[in-house]
Amino acid sequence: MTLIRQVLLNTAATLASISMLAQIPAAQAQTVAKPTAAAPGEQTAPTQQPRNIIFVLVDDLRYDMMGFLNPGLKTPNIDFLARNGVYFKNAAVTSSLCSPSRATILTGESVRNHRVVDNNDSSEDGLTFFPSYLQKAGYNTAFFGKWHMGWDNDKPRPGFDHWVAFKGQGTYFPTEQLSPAAIAAGERQTLNVDGRSVPRKGYITDELTDYAMDWLEHGRDPKKPFFLYLSHKAVHSEATPPERYAHQYDGMKIDLPDTMANTPENNKGKPMWVQDQRNSWHGADFPFATNQSLSDMTRSIYRTLSPIDDSLGRIIAYLKRAKLDRNTMIVFYSDNGYLIGDHGLTDKRNAYEPSVRVPMVVYAPNLAPKGAVNEARVRNLDLAPTFLDMAGLAKPAQMEGDSWLSLIQGRQSSRDWNATHDFIYEYYWEWTVPFTPTTFAIERNRVKYIQYYGVWDTEEVYDLNKDPDERVNLVNDPAYKDIKITLRSTLYQKLANASGRHDIPFTAKLGPGVLQRDRNGTHRADFPASWYVQPDLPTRFDGYRPEK
Repeated sequence: MTLIRQVLLNTAATLASISMLAQIPAAQAQTVAKPTAAAPGEQTAPTQQPRNIIFVLVDDLRYDMMGFLNPGLKTPNIDFLARNGVYFKNAAVTSSLCSPSRATILTGESVRNHRVVDNNDSSEDGLTFFPSYLQKAGYNTAFFGKWHMGWDNDKPRPGFDHWVAFKGQGTYFPTEQLSPAAIAAGERQTLNVDGRSVPRKGYITDELTDYAMDWLEHGRDPKKPFFLYLSHKAVHSEATPPERYAHQYDGMKIDLPDTMANTPENNKGKPMWVQDQRNSWHGADFPFATNQSLSDMTRSIYRTLSPIDDSLGRIIAYLKRAKLDRNTMIVFYSDNGYLIGDHGLTDKRNAYEPSVRVPMVVYAPNLAPKGAVNEARVRNLDLAPTFLDMAGLAKPAQMEGDSWLSLIQGRQSSRDWNATHDFIYEYYWEWTVPFTPTTFAIERNRVKYIQYYGVWDTEEVYDLNKDPDERVNLVNDPAYKDIKITLRSTLYQKLANASGRHDIPFTAKLGPGVLQRDRNGTHRADFPASWYVQPDLPTRFDGYRPEK
């Protein structure tokens, strides 16, 4: 068992670890919050300027890839936020994919309602992004970085006074994906800066931070509160660090998940699609159709995270220098999780814990406690309502999440939050990467039920209280039959969209998708042995009937 897993599986150890960083007892840390923000629907008292908000979104960062959880990683500024703020250890996304997750963050709506379905070509028509409400409340707003939501363009979006973005996934370096002739002719990748095309100059994380710092120091109206959305490309695959970190972590031992092994024990109870994906673009045996090891890929992710930590350091130093640190909230978050071999998989999209869980740290002096660990299953769905709540604004009717300010202020317990917030997950099949099926899941009281749409495969049930690594599928365990039936029914009810319909949205198929498999790798999985039966059994129609 790796140190990461030991820390994350043991709540007491995690509390002690972070409390030691904060140099205050964990129990005390949970009670030192000073409520100063309004509850949803109320207005803040006009005794001081509303709190500034900085939202730092990273791409594809796994939930446990932070130094305070993994002592081998050097993330001093992320660690500073954790020592002096709240770590949400069970934060999750309701759809683990860039565009749908980003749309949920911006709208406070689930995928079935905002309908930015996948990374291809969804429309943003008719959507309202929460910064528009902040603008109307007097906030200066600015966006820097990766938009990659719906249409593949970089045009300024409503809700932002200042705009710096790039098309699609972007590139780490200005000359990346350009021909030698184009580079020699002086061509460079570009940024859209308030509607103008501006040639790129440097490494993307540093360059975006330069723009953000310039706006903080010179571009915003100092008389207004501000909302800054810094949306990094990093650490998205293929993660590429700047030269200064090119050899960081050389020789570092990487402990990959032991569920990665292709063994009968690990495969038992797993869907066929999971076993088939092992030898594919998002599989542990053939990641991105290369022969690069997952250990090397993980080191690259670690190295690419370091400039993000540098970026946070610059922001924190400025806030202190400008005496803004006591009245500014920083939220550090990722658009989705990431698998590094778990169950033979890489990337995300599925409903397993490393895919849906994301790193989340909230730093808000005089509002949030120091060094606290919160167990609430907060979601990307809850970010927009929280940011509006911070500004003293009521939640708009279309938003489906809830503000978690009450959690960091001690007005609500994580137990009460989890008891009233089922975690619902939805992922819709993409033609570009066709090996992950449409996936729906629900988690209640740390029991997770997963089903798949349109494939001949098994359902899954995991008791995360006893089995956090999701090793044992309890779908056929009599002890979990009643809760399986209840969760199956509840999941269907909660997947209804705002019109009460159960639609499967999808976008146009424009090609075959990435279908490569290692010719020397594993082949198709077999059906479960229990599915092979003799003809004419009296139970042969049981599958048609509702389970009781």
